[in-house]
Amino acid sequence: MPQVPINRFKIALQQKRHQLGLWSTLCSPYSAEIIARAGFDWLLFDMEHSPSEITTVLGQLQAVAPYPVSPVLRPTWKDIVQQKRLLDIGAQTMLIPYVESAEEAAQAVAGMRYPPRGVRGVGGTSRASGFGQVKDYMQACEDQLCLLVQIESLKGLENVEAIASIDGVDGVFIGPADLSANMGHLGQPGHKEVQSAIEEAIVRILACGKAPGILTANEDLARGYIEQGCLFTAVGIDMMLLARGAEALAERFNKLTQ
Repeated sequence: MPQVPINRFKIALQQKRHQLGLWSTLCSPYSAEIIARAGFDWLLFDMEHSPSEITTVLGQLQAVAPYPVSPVLRPTWKDIVQQKRLLDIGAQTMLIPYVESAEEAAQAVAGMRYPPRGVRGVGGTSRASGFGQVKDYMQACEDQLCLLVQIESLKGLENVEAIASIDGVDGVFIGPADLSANMGHLGQPGHKEVQSAIEEAIVRILACGKAPGILTANEDLARGYIEQGCLFTAVGIDMMLLARGAEALAERFNKLTQ
């Protein structure tokens, strides 16, 4: 009988094994398959800051399914209806943006669970249930679902312990870009005040027994975050890799003709 797939990413966080990730904003199953082969532990398919839609993400999930990499989906907002739709197409790990309170974290948890423990709508023939072939999906799925909440404001930082303590929250992701803006340092995630707040947040999240995570394309900062205890670290963005790589190649050859 078909079973609910094991969530390797969730197990790794529980075992405190670091997971190396890459952000994906290219909105393409084709590019998703390319980076799925690269050797990362997880890929974040972003709907918040990309033109991606539900059908786009579905194609990306299908494209990476044969590979030993864990997809993480970030919806456009902290919306339980969107959570429901993403779970139904097979999402097992979700990153909910801009969580600022224990109440918002609890709402995100409720969106991951069926009644009476939550508010996820019940549908029996979704892709998540193998189109109905996984007979005990509704009873077994929760053990394999992983919820990450994103802290990206001073209010969120203030409430880190309350947010991390909510049952059903598996990890707390720090968003440097919005956090730096919220702290008055727009476009300066490397500012010393922002970095100090991030370092303190990592310590506080770990003290709550939850997994801290972050995204940065700065390799020195990434190494530092991992040393400080981050358990899921995204170290680049597919669009930036393409853009900067293309620019560098053009620059090298344009010098020959100048």
